[in-house]
Amino acid sequence: MSVTTSRSGAERSYPLPHAGPDARFTESLVNSVAAVLVGYGYPGLDASADRAALKSALAAFLYNPLESHT
Repeated sequence: MSVTTSRSGAERSYPLPHAGPDARFTESLVNSVAAVLVGYGYPGLDASADRAALKSALAAFLYNPLESHT
């Protein structure tokens, strides 16, 4: 697992290196996170755009962006 150091000097576990598809990143994961948010009183994800935004936010937190090869 990759560990990075933030400006405060504390070691971080996220974001992870992005090495391609990750079998753990599933619709079930997104649904589970959405359910936790609802359990804390946040609105449900009724629109597909909301679900896509949550999926994108999770990916941004979990993974370093792919390097550009230009």
